Amino acid sequence: MGKADVSEMTATEGQGDASVVLKVGDKVDNTKTENKTSATEAAAAKKTTTAAKRTRRSTTQKKTRSIPEIKAGKPIDVTNPEFYLNREINWIDFDRKVLEQAEDKSVPLLERVKFLSIFFNNLDEFFMVRVANVWKQVQSGAEATGADKLPPRRQLSEIGRRVRELTEEAEELWKKDLLPELAKQSIRIVDYADLPQKKREILSDYFDHEIFPILTPQAIDSGHPFPLVSNTSINFIIELVSEKNKNDIRYARLKCPNNVPRFLYLPKGKEDVNAKLAYDSSYSEVNVVLVEDLIEECMERLFPGYKVNAAGQFRITRNTDGEIEEDEADDLLAAVRDYVDQRRFGDIVRVEMGRGMPVRLADLLIEHLEVKPHQIYKQKIPLAFSEFMSLGCIDRPKLQYKADPTKLAKELDGERDCFEAIKKRDVVLYHPYDRFQAVLNFIDQAARDPKVVAIKQTLYRCGSDSPVIRSLLEARRRGKQVTAVVELKARFDEERNINWAEELERAGVNVVYGFVGLKIHAKLCLVVRREEGGIKRYVHIGTGNYNASSAKIYTDLGLITADEAICADVTDLFNVMTGCGDISTYRKLFVSPKSLRPSITKLIQEEVALHREHGNGHIMIKCNQLVDGEIIAELYKASIAGVKIECVVRGICCLRPGIPGLSENISVKSIVGRYLEHARVYWFNHNGDERMYIGSADMMSRNLNGRIEVLTPILHEKIRRNIMNNIMRLQLADTEQSWIMGPTGEYKRFVRPKGMKKVDAQNAQNHLKSLY
Repeated sequence: MGKADVSEMTATEGQGDASVVLKVGDKVDNTKTENKTSATEAAAAKKTTTAAKRTRRSTTQKKTRSIPEIKAGKPIDVTNPEFYLNREINWIDFDRKVLEQAEDKSVPLLERVKFLSIFFNNLDEFFMVRVANVWKQVQSGAEATGADKLPPRRQLSEIGRRVRELTEEAEELWKKDLLPELAKQSIRIVDYADLPQKKREILSDYFDHEIFPILTPQAIDSGHPFPLVSNTSINFIIELVSEKNKNDIRYARLKCPNNVPRFLYLPKGKEDVNAKLAYDSSYSEVNVVLVEDLIEECMERLFPGYKVNAAGQFRITRNTDGEIEEDEADDLLAAVRDYVDQRRFGDIVRVEMGRGMPVRLADLLIEHLEVKPHQIYKQKIPLAFSEFMSLGCIDRPKLQYKADPTKLAKELDGERDCFEAIKKRDVVLYHPYDRFQAVLNFIDQAARDPKVVAIKQTLYRCGSDSPVIRSLLEARRRGKQVTAVVELKARFDEERNINWAEELERAGVNVVYGFVGLKIHAKLCLVVRREEGGIKRYVHIGTGNYNASSAKIYTDLGLITADEAICADVTDLFNVMTGCGDISTYRKLFVSPKSLRPSITKLIQEEVALHREHGNGHIMIKCNQLVDGEIIAELYKASIAGVKIECVVRGICCLRPGIPGLSENISVKSIVGRYLEHARVYWFNHNGDERMYIGSADMMSRNLNGRIEVLTPILHEKIRRNIMNNIMRLQLADTEQSWIMGPTGEYKRFVRPKGMKKVDAQNAQNHLKSLY
């Protein structure tokens, strides 16, 4: 999971069959209702404050958002920029949904803190990548590049306005809601000065022995230029005055080290204190001190002979989306390693200033960093709030989600011969409700099975201490031919992937680093087995990464099949990725950048043609992002022709649904809940001869043009029906964590009317049966 893919989680636990609530294809009714979403008025009261905030926000937004008008009788230009939403601004609307989860009082308290940290983590990545790109366009005078044609300067202005509005709301949530609620639960974020003397002595001793030796103060004067500040680190700007001469004023910068714990835990009572100041489950009440507050309290020890006259905290966000000069690099591995080193000091995009930053120190920072006013963001709560995810280590079951029941596919339980079972029928897994251990067992059994002669695997984000890597190493130790296609350019995972690649190479694995100019994003594992009848192949194709940790919080689909045509396609694709080849079309797979876009386009166009003949055109799309202008234009054409189109889009959606005459047959909703929706499903009615594809590709230009992606067909009617009923229709019927998108691009949280049956698409009780 890149950072931006951390899960969004919700606490609602409902039961019910979606088919009871909505008929197949019915749109979810999002008319305004009373704010009574449950049987009891108490539950409704919990959401009153959040609903009021949403109402205030939507009133503000309506002033700047309008619905394009379609003039009757005139041809419709589906490429008109008015029909498209700006990608960056729509992303902010996505992060707004994450913030609303933090505001939702029905979510357990520590999970709400986690949502708030995810909100800030998402913002960090947004600035590092997307805002950095917009700022670069402004500086170069570039024209608008998106289908919406919004000029970069206007994008930047609107981004700043909306982000400031949201962060102000987030700060209020922390200070006035979450912080007091944590205190009520005996979890207190406290200042050093508020602790009793004995606890202060413990902290002071910890500073002297564990932190002081690591710190490096850096003077700022004519002989010491302002130091280079690394990306997203917490820093102090300090004004010092000599004890001997009050006119001798100096300035310094101090970096808060990132290799010491951010949170220091102390029991409130008389319990023994953990020597490392780590959290201890024996603490009935706990005080939490931020390490930067301890450093600020004790920093005068770093400057003998000087007093700290003033100090302030700041944090810099830099452009991390620099380009790797692949065409000029003799060694891609070395080029990516250099890029990772350089990225820590890319151009400044944002400067966050902490609470109580003196104006003179703020001016000094602005002068030395040479930043513009729009790049300054003042924060009233602790900087680097994304790190507050770590508070999840506090063991308070009542303040956290209960563990969901999960199941392990019996064919892949590690005890049976999985290959015999897969030969008989395809296996489709839906994580996390199906444990990812099933996939790990498949790969591990292949690694140990004496009949297996080769394993080929793509690795994009496999995480730390990866069981998949261990199985590949074991397979190589047993003499099998093992090939790993490692995507070094997986953003924010480059360093980890470099380390894995080098370890695999040392063990004798054939490691391939991907393509110049293309990322390999496909999720593939090919197992080649010598059986009595000859060579037999088995394939796993997934929508998510081979990452055991993220598989617990992402919803993803995976197909394991022995279908000869699919296996032959995957074999051909691996040969293209590792060797040299150019294949425009495959037997059954859609593969970008060659065949995926034209294949999806053709299916949309065929749906239009069949609808004109039979009147039953229907398309369902579930993906993370719907951005590509050409695909959206085709969907608009289908809607104008009368095809019903239902989209479940978790993140960015640049399509405007519900515009009369253009997209009135298109609905868009978003599910943001306990698990991060990550699966991609594309379904076409095709006059009853249904076509369904799952895989790694979103409908974005980068996925369709700049990556190797795979969509695989779901060939068996029973599996298609189960995916439709237990995922697609269930999510379209969800009443608990659904946001409905309007033609202006604004999302409104669906509020279940009194008397409507509760449907929670992420309730594990709805996923106890296998999809196959």
